[in-house]
Amino acid sequence: MTRQVKIAEAKTHLSELLAAVEAGEDLVICQGATPIAHVTRIASEGEHITLSTVLRRERAKQKAVTTEEILSWRHKGHVR
Repeated sequence: MTRQVKIAEAKTHLSELLAAVEAGEDLVICQGATPIAHVTRIASEGEHITLSTVLRRERAKQKAVTTEEILSWRHKGHVR
């Protein structure tokens, strides 16, 4: 999940926020409620991140989906 912080918090906690970005967390800096910057980790030289790796990381950030939820989506929007 992408973390959102306001400019004042980003200024105050820049070192900690950059450490989180370095660890793989994405960061969005907002002015009020408006996002103005997206901060993400730059892959080091020689590090190749495949699409499957990116998808696995993003999926790991989401909550698990139950079988019941999937089955309920099956007919969502269908007229009976």
